[in-house]
Amino acid sequence: MSNQITIKDIAKMCGCGVSTVSRALNNHPDINEETRNKIMSVVSEYNFVPNNSARNIRISDSKTIAILIKGISNPFFMKMIRVMEKEIQKRKYSLIIQHVEYNQDEVDAAIELEKEKRLKGIIFLGGYFNHTKEKLDAIKVPFVISTVNMSEEYTGNYSSVAVDDVEESSKMVNYLCKLGHKRILLICAYEDDESIGMLRKEGYKRALINNGIEIDESLIVPMSCDADAYSMNAGYLSMQKSIEKGLEFSAVFGISDAIAIGAMRALADAGIKIPDEVSVVGFDGIDNANYYIPRLTTIRQPIEEMAKESINLIFKYIDGEKDCHKPMRMLFEGQLIEGESAKSYNN
Repeated sequence: MSNQITIKDIAKMCGCGVSTVSRALNNHPDINEETRNKIMSVVSEYNFVPNNSARNIRISDSKTIAILIKGISNPFFMKMIRVMEKEIQKRKYSLIIQHVEYNQDEVDAAIELEKEKRLKGIIFLGGYFNHTKEKLDAIKVPFVISTVNMSEEYTGNYSSVAVDDVEESSKMVNYLCKLGHKRILLICAYEDDESIGMLRKEGYKRALINNGIEIDESLIVPMSCDADAYSMNAGYLSMQKSIEKGLEFSAVFGISDAIAIGAMRALADAGIKIPDEVSVVGFDGIDNANYYIPRLTTIRQPIEEMAKESINLIFKYIDGEKDCHKPMRMLFEGQLIEGESAKSYNN
């Protein structure tokens, strides 16, 4: 089937009504969880991105928050959205979820949505926040940038909630180095990435240098452009190409758990044993990582705490609290979770 599917196509595939699909896309609470998961699985599989997932829903001008997501294929965001939805509903606000394509400007999308829906606030999940202060100031409602660490040079009616991606990535690579690995393949973001992908690559390089290991650029492999960003398929295709090229490595670091899990599948399909022949580690701490065989060693981000703090901040701005005009850069610490996918390397 072409990826240009409609809401009617999704409803037919899932055996439900069009209105049910619409409610799922807008994260309404009155949907069976199994049905919601089935719908979102089809949405992800066919990369369905509605122009406006709430276009036909009447929404109050005064009590609506929008979440703009860049990276629908990244399961890390799904758990954050569930937590945010509950927190927003506690405050009796409505929620709009808008998916932003990889090559689409998330700030332009936010400005357009703000004009159309008269939002009270916006939360960005993911994205490439190298935007100028002037462009960010064009957003006329408060917003919070979640999972992306903003530079200290930005000031204004917005803040960021994230982990220190450089530090946490460096922590993971240091772990591999202590296990004796020197040739560590990195599956990173697209080459033009200027956000978390760039930061995690910087952490990888910093750790290698600190451990006296020369950086081999051939072992820095961008995600495959033939797959959605940060997806399992991206990890699978990048790992497959690396194996075909004959690259020599004893460990693999995927900059997201989804990428790492995809890489593990490609290694297994090539008959390469994990961790006996190659160790694999990831970053995020998604639930799937704990159920894959072998369990993935990863950096777990405090998803629930970050999601709740993102909501607390946006409502501070909306409610006009005294300190709300001071931009905050909230950094959370990640936790290295040792699974079964990495072991000592002696060679």
